[in-house]
This record gives sequence, C-alpha cells and structure tokens, in this order.
Amino acid sequence: MQRHILCMKWGTKYGPEYVNRLYGMVRRHLSGEFQFNCLTDDTRGIRPEVQCFPIPPLNLHLAPGQRDGAWKKLTTFEADLYGLRGTALFLDLDVVVVGSLDDFFTHPGQFLIIRDYPRFWRFGERVTGNSSVYRFELGAHADVLAYFRAHMDEVMARFRNEQDYLSDFLHRQGKLSYWPAEWCPSFKYHCIPRWPANHWRPPFIPEGARIVIFHGEVNPPDALAGKRNKRFAHIEPALWVREAWRE
Repeated sequence: MQRHILCMKWGTKYGPEYVNRLYGMVRRHLSGEFQFNCLTDDTRGIRPEVQCFPIPPLNLHLAPGQRDGAWKKLTTFEADLYGLRGTALFLDLDVVVVGSLDDFFTHPGQFLIIRDYPRFWRFGERVTGNSSVYRFELGAHADVLAYFRAHMDEVMARFRNEQDYLSDFLHRQGKLSYWPAEWCPSFKYHCIPRWPANHWRPPFIPEGARIVIFHGEVNPPDALAGKRNKRFAHIEPALWVREAWRE
C-alpha cells in the first residue's frame, strides 16, 4: 500500500514554514515510507522532500469580495490526482502532531474524518466532520467533486462550508466514519484548563492525543505565545508547542 500525506497551501495566510514543519512532524511520528505532497499556488521555500503540485481548478462562481474558503480541499477528490495512487491522509497546515500517525492508515473505514466538536448551542446528533484530518483512497470518491462542480451554486447555498457538504455526501452513501475521539482533540475545547485555572495552568496535551487541531481564534504560534484572539480570554503559554511544532 502506497501511503501519501496531503496538505494544501494557497494565498498568504500560511508561509512555507508551515509545510516544512508539518513534514518534520510527520517524519518523526509516521514509521516506514510515505510520500508527502503539497497542493499549492506557491512552491517557494518548501523543502525538497515535499512533492508540490498545482491546486486543481475548481472554477468557483464567487461574488465580488466573496472568499472561496476551504472549498479548494474538494480537489483532493479528483479521479486522477496527478497519477497518485494509494491511501491519502490529508492534514491541515496548522495542526500539531504529538503522537504516532501509524494507526491513521490502518483504522478501518472507507472515509475517516474528525467528528466535529460539539458546541453548547447545537443539539442532537450531527454527522458533520472537521476536515482538518481525513483519510481516503485516492480517486475513490471522485463523485464528491463531480457533483460539486455540476451543482456548485446549489451546494454553496445549502452548505456552510466544504466539510458540511463532504460529510453529508459521504454519510448518505454510508461511507462516513470518524476517528476515535481522543486522537484529534481541539486545542481551544480540550487543551485549555477551565476558568479560573486557565490563568495559572498552561494548556496541556490530552491523554491519547495524536494530532492537536487548531481552529477558530488560536493557531500554534499564538498558543506558544500565550495569546488568544478573543476578548477577555486568557491562556498561559503552551510550551509543548515549541517541541512538537518544528522541522
């Protein structure tokens, strides 16, 4: 089985150091051989071990000023993604790997994704996944992308983002599964001590964590600096980020 890591970098939000650090973390935590691939619009500064490919075009119909968000991730489901074959594990650039990745390639399931983190204002069971970490067979779910391209306006009107659409589409086919909950904790929901202990206790790595997910108002450099981009919210520096988030 050929194992691939996929990531995606576009625009200016994340520099090449995010790709390079992600490669370093994967190399330390994934045993055996793998190919590391980055779909990107700018290859400058990316280390030579990373295979870079252009992001396939989506041809989104965007209104003036409308952002394309993460819809570009759907291009990972091309029927033929630059001839790549095998099993692909997609990782967002701003995750921090803190444990072994080996089981992400052997855990049973056709399509695996993080079960999206519950919010107190949402009730009932939700199928939506968080697409910071997902695994699939390359070329196996080309209908996800084909349907999006053929019904772009309808999909974007109905679904908030690409992970809502992707989860719904594969759930209806009976192909959606989730990682064990402890593998991919959320930094802001699971790593920050509860108030008032957050004012003196630093963020921690939850037991069983493999990949810490940074979403919302905190990213890895913010966590390391003890900074939240949210009023009246305090965190101490998460010094373990310095050791984990490096080339």
